[in-house]
Amino acid sequence: MSTQDTGCSIAPYFKIPEGKLEEFKSICDRFTAQTKTEPKCLYYGFSFYENIAHCREAYVDAEALLFHLQNVDSILQEALQVAELFRLEIHGCESELAKLREPLAPFNAQFFVLEYGFRN
Repeated sequence: MSTQDTGCSIAPYFKIPEGKLEEFKSICDRFTAQTKTEPKCLYYGFSFYENIAHCREAYVDAEALLFHLQNVDSILQEALQVAELFRLEIHGCESELAKLREPLAPFNAQFFVLEYGFRN
């Protein structure tokens, strides 16, 4: 069964070294403020478990996700100086993931193909 949902979610996981949590959280504030300006962002936020941060985020389509990455690139580069991006998942329908595979190849992302579902 295929789905017509073009939404794409991205799930980065960061490992934060001891003593760097507050610095990373201040970067999260900047990520959030910058992302809030994006009209095609469906949701965005950070959650934490011990020294791991996860960014929960989704966009209306692949183009909106790529726009986001461009929009926050300088903040991301700063975050990568503080924490390690150790897992990156991308979720969406195959037609949208096809637009993301090449641009996200340097991040060693795992692409999960949406095959069943709906959106209210």
